[in-house]
Amino acid sequence: MTKPRIRVPAGRAVHDGAQARPRAYLRDTRSGVIAARPAYLREHRDEVRRVWDRTAALAMDLIQNSGRLKGACDQILADTVGTELTLNPQPDLSGLGYDDKERADFIALVKKRWKMWAWNAAECDLRGKLTVPQMADIGLRWWIAFGESTGVISYMDRGQRRRYGIASGTKMLLVPPSRLVRETRELEGLHQGIFHDENGRATHYRFRTRETGLSITRDYAARDREGRTLVLHAFDPMDATDVRGISLLAPAFRRHIQHEILDDATLQMAVLQTIFAITLTSDAPSKDAFEAMAALNDEALEGEFVDYMSARLEKAAESSINVSGDPTVSHLAPGENLSFETAKIPGGEYLPFAKALSRDMARALGVTYGGLTMDYSDATYSSVRMETSALWPVVLRRRERIAAPHYQVPYEGFLDEEIGEGRIPFKGGYEAFAANRERISWALWQGPAKPTADDGKAAKATSERLANGTTTLAHECAEMGLDPDEVFEQRLMEHQRYVDAGMPSPFVRNVGGGQPGRSGEEDDQERAER
Repeated sequence: MTKPRIRVPAGRAVHDGAQARPRAYLRDTRSGVIAARPAYLREHRDEVRRVWDRTAALAMDLIQNSGRLKGACDQILADTVGTELTLNPQPDLSGLGYDDKERADFIALVKKRWKMWAWNAAECDLRGKLTVPQMADIGLRWWIAFGESTGVISYMDRGQRRRYGIASGTKMLLVPPSRLVRETRELEGLHQGIFHDENGRATHYRFRTRETGLSITRDYAARDREGRTLVLHAFDPMDATDVRGISLLAPAFRRHIQHEILDDATLQMAVLQTIFAITLTSDAPSKDAFEAMAALNDEALEGEFVDYMSARLEKAAESSINVSGDPTVSHLAPGENLSFETAKIPGGEYLPFAKALSRDMARALGVTYGGLTMDYSDATYSSVRMETSALWPVVLRRRERIAAPHYQVPYEGFLDEEIGEGRIPFKGGYEAFAANRERISWALWQGPAKPTADDGKAAKATSERLANGTTTLAHECAEMGLDPDEVFEQRLMEHQRYVDAGMPSPFVRNVGGGQPGRSGEEDDQERAER
């Protein structure tokens, strides 16, 4: 084989054919805007490790010093969990000897016991200060600022329980994500404070805590020998290899800071201009004009001009301008004009630009523009409805993946102990439960209903879906944040109470003469005709 030789004319260079063709991607403009923006490809978890501390500190600082961001965080909590997420157990009791009534009784008892435990801070919190809903709120706030929330399941023995006068031993302890170390040792399987096995599964979490004034580093097992969860770590991964989260505010830092700078600059300009400015204009000549007259060497003209200006100054001395608590303006000198100038800040471009920054932030936070700014000046029924519909799947996703684990993890520990100590009877005893723990502990967590711009139209749409058979009462109750079983039991109790008192039940109209798709007024009119 011989080396190929290519003849090239003088003044030209050899180019690869692929480079000579225009690019399909990254084709730049004449101004070179793409080339002017540097970008580097890194693994996402390494990028998170590099900026986690700075991002977390900046997020906390912005939230603590911005009423708008504080309100946005409260709005996220209200949309996601409301006052709390309602437990809806979904145990699979097939093959365990339960019929439908026994299953319903078991679920009712679990709900009752859970409510008493979750709303008693002494029973559910190791510190004895927070209820489960309060811990979920704190976890969501941590997720907004840090991108993750962490906690540890612990257990109190009977001696400790007697000391505090409590019944249960299972306790939840929230640990700030900042205490989860960012140390990485790949040879040991340690990535940003989390140990992983050969399959990439988390085995231990390394927290740095303070005990008796000393900083102590301790490893907590992710699960015990029986597979029960011991560490809560809720975050929203962006990449398959992610082990830690990043602040929800990270993509919005620049926009929020730009908005603050815009507001500060606008306020300073307005203050400099004050509420109004007073301008006194005069056609009197300046010093340069007198020097020009002297350069003419015309003593007669110069003397006449000086006499004229002296007469005007004497006349001006008789007038006065006073802008104070007792303003006075007398006659001005000839050729003078007093005008009042209003502040021209902010200008016409301020509001459109400020709204654009706010919309960018609202999109990053997953809240509506109105919920972030409380500005509904241009809102219509259609725009509010579409805005809510577009963001509602984001709320549901956030509820399932971030908020629900703060309830599910302590719920699993609670149910395990309740059945283990016999406070909740279970067929086959604790051994049968332990063998089927996963399918018995399964539960759904229902939050507040989807907000509507018109409750009447929303209720009518629900009635139409029920009449057409395209939905169920259980689904509609879940959409409203209600437990269908509790709704049924409450309606049954109220119906029976009215019947026993000899009063017409308010629920009969939907069972008797009422027909699907008909309004209550039509049913009442039909009964009156009968």
